[in-house]
Amino acid sequence: MELTEVSVGQVSYNVRVDGPESAHIVVLLPGSGEDATVFDAVCERLHGSDLRTVVPDTVDGLDVAGLLALLDGLGLTYVNLAGNREGAELAWQAATRTFGRFKSLVVADTPHPAVAGGDCPALEIPATIVVGGALARADAEASGRRCYSDFRVVEVDGVESVPRDAPAAFATEISLRTSMW
Repeated sequence: MELTEVSVGQVSYNVRVDGPESAHIVVLLPGSGEDATVFDAVCERLHGSDLRTVVPDTVDGLDVAGLLALLDGLGLTYVNLAGNREGAELAWQAATRTFGRFKSLVVADTPHPAVAGGDCPALEIPATIVVGGALARADAEASGRRCYSDFRVVEVDGVESVPRDAPAAFATEISLRTSMW
């Protein structure tokens, strides 16, 4: 694993970069109060699928412009995006507001922000919501009305944190979204 420090404005973020050199890169955004280790088991599985992973230590203080600056600092131009909780909220905002930067979106327990009345455009890239215990399936399915590309809802029962408690399911959905078939 390579640990890189990237400055975004006045704030520096530690970013874990790991996995095989690959044309397919997955950026995973943790929730508030979580660190990059929440994705350890997910990343291990993604590396086995020949995917490179990039995980910032936190998303606290990051907005869409900050996330794009972080990706620019790492020299990443076109990536797959995944997130958990607040990291998923940031992922939705970035994927809907930035054309041509993201290939796919996979989020855990977080519907499209407009479902809850937030301000967020429609999504135009393939997306999957993995539903654990924190999100009602109806809210996840309501996100489909705001997704203008392929959209899936996958439910895993009895989990508090999808990346921590169901890493195989989360990694599978990310891997499926990176595939061009």
